Amino acid sequence: MSWLPALAVAGLVTFGIRLSFIALLGKVELPPVLTRALRFVPPAVLSAIIFPEMLVRDGALDLHPGNARLLAGVVAAFAAWRTRNVVLTIAVGMVALWTAQAFLR
Repeated sequence: MSWLPALAVAGLVTFGIRLSFIALLGKVELPPVLTRALRFVPPAVLSAIIFPEMLVRDGALDLHPGNARLLAGVVAAFAAWRTRNVVLTIAVGMVALWTAQAFLR
């Protein structure tokens, strides 16, 4: 139980940091350069999560055509480009992944 206070403090600090941005959002005017830079944060974070899962297997770059995740990612990227619909992109990507996994095993 000695970890419980540390967990509570970490949770409160995280909550406080996130709340500060929400509370100050309409009250503080950000410089235009910072506003422009912040627009790149979501795609950068999403890329940092997705690309290693798609491109790396067993610690090595895996770009061969038998990589089901890479194939599904390409199909999902095409669906996102054509439809601009997040839910449809996720659905198409998942179906492509399941189909590729079934045929490439």
